[in-house]
Amino acid sequence: MVKILRSVFKPILNIFEKGDEPYNYRPSHRPILVVVAILFLFLAGVSFYFGINAGGAGAFIPAVVFFLAGSTSLIVAGLGNERAVAKIWGSK
Repeated sequence: MVKILRSVFKPILNIFEKGDEPYNYRPSHRPILVVVAILFLFLAGVSFYFGINAGGAGAFIPAVVFFLAGSTSLIVAGLGNERAVAKIWGSK
């Protein structure tokens, strides 16, 4: 199942997994990234809820941005290798 999901999300994972430079990975980075992803997805839901109540089309822009950030973080945390997780944190 992981191979199938990695092939589906390969374009996203390739961005973070490419490179030969050294990286600094700590085992705590992955669970923290999952927590951050959940927070972004929660913010997306709240923004979407208030966007519906506001009725303006511009109110959905933050919901989309938070959803993209949260889903990308969750994909990298769940399927990415150590380099991808370190790269999303900006570790060098």
